[in-house]
Amino acid sequence: MKIKENISLKPYNTFGIDVLAKHFVSVSNLDELKNILLLKGYPDKLILGGGSNILLTKNQKALVIHVNLKGITIISEDENSVIVKANAGENWHEFVLWCLDHDFGGIENLSLIPGNVGTAPIQNIGAYGVELKDSFISCEGLSLESNTIKSFSKANCNFGYRNSIFKQHEKGKYIITNVTFKLSKKTHKLNINYGSIASQLELMQITSPTIQEISKAVIAIRESKLPNPKEIGNSGSFFKNPIISKAHYDTLLENFPEIPSYTISDNEIKIPAGWLIEKSGFKGKRFGDYGVHKNQALVLVNYGNSKGSDILNLSKLIQKTIKRLFGISIEAEVNIL
Repeated sequence: MKIKENISLKPYNTFGIDVLAKHFVSVSNLDELKNILLLKGYPDKLILGGGSNILLTKNQKALVIHVNLKGITIISEDENSVIVKANAGENWHEFVLWCLDHDFGGIENLSLIPGNVGTAPIQNIGAYGVELKDSFISCEGLSLESNTIKSFSKANCNFGYRNSIFKQHEKGKYIITNVTFKLSKKTHKLNINYGSIASQLELMQITSPTIQEISKAVIAIRESKLPNPKEIGNSGSFFKNPIISKAHYDTLLENFPEIPSYTISDNEIKIPAGWLIEKSGFKGKRFGDYGVHKNQALVLVNYGNSKGSDILNLSKLIQKTIKRLFGISIEAEVNIL
């Protein structure tokens, strides 16, 4: 374990933004992590996992700590279910594939989501009708203040839509070190009715899908819509899908009868942010070395050497335009640094 100076963070964020970390260290076990937090002379610290949900807009003066804790453990199991603990540095998609190799079900719809296991609870990642909280049991976090481990149950985490306490009043206070899940071993609960999973399975000529086949369908859909961060810098969906009132939705229907929607409750309607962005004319628009992806309007992209500030300014322009056209405020999913 060695603290390095003036390290480019381009390989450590999926947007591929080239900013410098004045001080950088990668830790591979809990003792290293605790020792780093005890070091004097580094009052500010930035915790970096898979770098999939951040937009870096400037050089970082803080000590950047790359959490690279590895390991997957089966804690217990019975005939119907299994409890699995994964350390924070495990790549999320590789963890999903590991579970599928063992025929453990519950997170197959979350295939190919970028990032690491440790950042998954912060965002309460979700896709195709499934969220992390559906299989979440608990996680452990290392307190930056006391340098001790604290366990967080599902109730403690106060999960919401792309939200948790780690984005609210506990933001920046803990480094998640591992996450524990309860997964099915048989009689898997399949979720194929959200988005285009059912039609993709039909294209694959599959009528009674396994969890592995659902994962393959999700991967095919995501690959057809979303750019590979290794080829085009991006952070997946940049914006949350907004939730508006039924009255607001009814008003919008008068001018936009084709507007897609999902009913959340009697008075809450979710509108796809991608549709709003496309309707506003931004889909596929390129501004030099950055822009909005041609296949998925939710994805802002770095075509090569754009600055984080360029992408941030584009996101603000999109938000301002949608507010003006639809009266809807859309929020960024991505953390701006």
